Amino acid sequence: MNQTLGATEKELIEIRKKKLGQMKGKGVSPYPSKSQKDYSISEIRSKQENLISTKDQVTVAGRLMSMRGHGKLSFGDVRDESGRIQVMFRYDTMGEKQFSLLHLFDLGDFLEVSGSLFITKTGELTIEASSVRMLSKALRPLPEKWHGLRDEEIRLRKRYLDFIMNPELRDLFVKKARFWQSMREFLVGKGFLEVETPVLETTAGGADANPFITHHDALDIDVYLRISMGELWQKRLMVGGFEKTFEIGRQFRNEGISREHLQDYTQIEFYLAYANYEDTMKLSQEMYRYVANQTFGTSKFKIGQFEVDLDAEWPKIDYVTIIQQRYNINVLEATDDAIKAKLKELKVDFAPNDRKGRLIDTLWKQIRKEIGGPAFLVNHPVEVSPLAKRKDDDPRLVERFQIIIAGSEMGNGYSELNDPEDQAQRFLEQAEMRAEGDTEAQMHDRDFVEALEYGMPPTSGFGISERLFSFLVDKPIREAVMFPLMRPHESNDKPSE
Repeated sequence: MNQTLGATEKELIEIRKKKLGQMKGKGVSPYPSKSQKDYSISEIRSKQENLISTKDQVTVAGRLMSMRGHGKLSFGDVRDESGRIQVMFRYDTMGEKQFSLLHLFDLGDFLEVSGSLFITKTGELTIEASSVRMLSKALRPLPEKWHGLRDEEIRLRKRYLDFIMNPELRDLFVKKARFWQSMREFLVGKGFLEVETPVLETTAGGADANPFITHHDALDIDVYLRISMGELWQKRLMVGGFEKTFEIGRQFRNEGISREHLQDYTQIEFYLAYANYEDTMKLSQEMYRYVANQTFGTSKFKIGQFEVDLDAEWPKIDYVTIIQQRYNINVLEATDDAIKAKLKELKVDFAPNDRKGRLIDTLWKQIRKEIGGPAFLVNHPVEVSPLAKRKDDDPRLVERFQIIIAGSEMGNGYSELNDPEDQAQRFLEQAEMRAEGDTEAQMHDRDFVEALEYGMPPTSGFGISERLFSFLVDKPIREAVMFPLMRPHESNDKPSE
């Protein structure tokens, strides 16, 4: 049972393979297709008083995580998804045939254990095994608890080991599932319909982002992986008569990796007809509070240097005013050169071909990182919002809001542009930006403009990515993804030793 001290991993694997052969030689199947378990470990704990009093036999299945003892008495810990339980292996109870199998078991093996429950003198709930069966022989040793998974590259590349050695990591993803489910519950409860829109598009639209390109063999065309959660498709649904829709799914942006950014990630977007951005501002605030309570049981979070309370007041921050106050520049009136000069003064990088919208956005982001929130950013210049409706009282601005939490954007919504001529003109301006080298500028979608020409009701939309979850748990976004994308390992082309 004990791993040979000082042995290399290769030597330990060979020892386990020999045990595998010995098991087969005894007629024992090391990889049966099914377990006869009748309880999870958490169910046993919840029913332990009754099971102990009736002396009922229980059968559990899980991974062997520790083993101690010698001679004719040993104790081990078996863990399944729901918890851990101690098992006592005693020669007198199990008999020669069953007990003799123990020396063929190793830490990491999946076992099925049958027996009766009792409480040890130290108060430990324990199964006294009457029989044990191998369910899956592990050929590689588990990493050491405190020394084997310190390297971030290994943890993210071999995430399954991270889950084995750190049960609290599994709890994180249980919360993440609840996070998305609570959003679904909230919107369905408000009468929204969940929809599915194309992942492959001939025109990548609905956001400022650089798309991934792939080839469709059957049609012999290049297509894009979507960069939004079906924004232009969901607005087509508004044209078609749907009034409340949402989608939760994966989207893809061929951009940089950072603490806040991934290339493929989950996003939710919802669209509401006969409403404007003020309506979705209220709805999104209500949703955030609901999701926080349902997922975490609290509205208060420590995110980096910020203390954030979602139940507190959400002030409105005026986009133009705060830049004017901070940098003494009016972005509505300033020329591109003036904004570039200010960015140079602040020692902030920008691309030489950046137009005014991109320059303004770069300037604003220097301020955003200092705002704890929660807060609403409103009154965006039209240059930074190619799909939002202009404000009636000042057409230089749009009816848009962003949710700011812990120095970052945590949601984006606006009154959708439903004037086809205005939309066509803004698409042309974006196309010019792309022609000048701005890979994140939006593409001209003539089919969408044609759809708008049939008439779309006043509509407001909102979107938020899984970045919100990673912030609420105060972890880099790659840590909050089960299997983040990694470079291929150099040994991937070699057969496993």
